[in-house]
Amino acid sequence: MSGQRTVDLVLPQPGEPLRLMAVHAHPDDESSKGAASTAMYVAQGADVLVVTCTGGERGDILNKALHDDPAVVADLAGVRRREMEKAAGILGVQHAWLGFMDSGLPEPDENGVTPALPDDCFALVPVEVSGEPLIKLIREFRPHVITTYDENGGYPHPDHIQTHVITMYAVDAAADPQVLPEAGDAWLTAKVYYQLGFHKQRLIALHDAALEETGSSPFAQWLEEWEDRPEDQGRLTTQVACAEWFEVREAALKAHATQVDPDGDWFGISLETQSRVWPTEDFQLVRAHVEVEVDEFGIERDLFAGIRAAEVEISESA
Repeated sequence: MSGQRTVDLVLPQPGEPLRLMAVHAHPDDESSKGAASTAMYVAQGADVLVVTCTGGERGDILNKALHDDPAVVADLAGVRRREMEKAAGILGVQHAWLGFMDSGLPEPDENGVTPALPDDCFALVPVEVSGEPLIKLIREFRPHVITTYDENGGYPHPDHIQTHVITMYAVDAAADPQVLPEAGDAWLTAKVYYQLGFHKQRLIALHDAALEETGSSPFAQWLEEWEDRPEDQGRLTTQVACAEWFEVREAALKAHATQVDPDGDWFGISLETQSRVWPTEDFQLVRAHVEVEVDEFGIERDLFAGIRAAEVEISESA
């Protein structure tokens, strides 16, 4: 933002809870991306707010047992809201809707022509409009850490890409006292991360483990079609050990019953194997206004690293 003025960084005082905001595109994304780490931080006493940009109204019913359920078909939006409420309760997080309309994921027709996005969808809302409610939430919640998607959306769904766009816009705008002064005091977020749930190294490890354990893998086709991109090198900066909360993550994801098949391959790898093969959730640190702390492997191990240290320094100097 040209001419931006930011406020000073405010770090937590002793006894004040750490605050994490996770910004997602659809209900269920919060349970498939970073859910175990958010549940862990809640258990440690942090305040966690999940923000969902759309209602998932144009999503598919992916659980074959519910394909023809008349109650689901007639009110998918309402069903997904209730699923989100249940999942938030399982994770122990606070939750807020931004209230925009799902864009859907247009598929090319037999001629290879992809239809235009619906006029009313989230992906087409100007960022100054879609970002405004997120700016207000940032200033109200005052997060020390925000997580969202990278510039590719994690995968190229228009709502995921737009979630990245409005999050980065809102992070900057929320820190600028000249932007929406009526929306509350400006707030500078100490750290911002992209979620890296599906990077190649992790997928290969889980793929191999799935083949060993069950003889099949939900990642096989994904890896066959994987295209390495130079910009993806070095993205992994932060790994949070949270295997103890994988069971909570799985329960939260299954709460989104329209979006997952509980008997499908995605749940074919035991939690014990997942915990052994890849016991972390992974992130890319993209903004930091505190000193970054890494281990001997050059990896950060805590989303609040540098913020906790600052809290200790404040306590010791008091």
